[in-house]
Amino acid sequence: MKALRFYRAVTIAASVLAACGEGRGTDPGSLTATAAPAAVVDPATAGQVTGTVVLDGPPPAPSPVDMHSEPACAKANPSAAGFREVLTGANGALANVVVFVRAGLGIYRFDAPKQPAVLDQKGCAYDPRVVALVTNQPLEIRNHDDTIHNIHATAKVNGEWNKAQRAGSPALTVSFPNPELAIPLICNVHPWMRAFVFVFTNPYYAVTSTTGAFELRNLPPGTYTIEAWHEKYGIQDQTLMLGPHESKSISFRFKVRIAR
Repeated sequence: MKALRFYRAVTIAASVLAACGEGRGTDPGSLTATAAPAAVVDPATAGQVTGTVVLDGPPPAPSPVDMHSEPACAKANPSAAGFREVLTGANGALANVVVFVRAGLGIYRFDAPKQPAVLDQKGCAYDPRVVALVTNQPLEIRNHDDTIHNIHATAKVNGEWNKAQRAGSPALTVSFPNPELAIPLICNVHPWMRAFVFVFTNPYYAVTSTTGAFELRNLPPGTYTIEAWHEKYGIQDQTLMLGPHESKSISFRFKVRIAR
């Protein structure tokens, strides 16, 4: 009973933070896979959660990237595009936000997609900056540059690895057997390169584009904690109840902190 009261208190506190538009730190923690999942989602009762993510305030100017030490990179990417921590669209729509079901799914079984997620290296930048996939789903990493890259995943749960990829070489295919959130990917050859990988046990996640929109479809009825993560502005949570065949809309608003 004490544990239940504690969980409710934490959930309420998180909801208050979300309502106020204040993000927490950028580390979303970890997810634990449920033992022996057996239930299958019934499409006849499933609903959906849709919404938008916006940035309240002007986005920061992109930091300059000095690529003079790597002529191939400077030639392929003279405007140094692809390195922005904060990418926005019209009316403050915020891109590269991961929105996902943090809690409430119970013991549902989901098969890993056979279609790979794709991470490109173009102009010595990762594209996309944030990629999400399911445990054991292939991640195909491609090198479009005329230079060598090394993909260094500093995963904690799935283990750290570092793989070199020369120019013109075939795509690397990797997978992650365990759920893990915000795995940093870096290139030790080109230290300005950075991406994040999210690994889930279910398909209820979305990464926003410059429209700021997201959809979590085919979600069974239940009470859920929905989390939104951004690498600079932190984490927000909202809790909602979803009835059979119900559609609900929520929004997340991250605030720009003005230095004083």
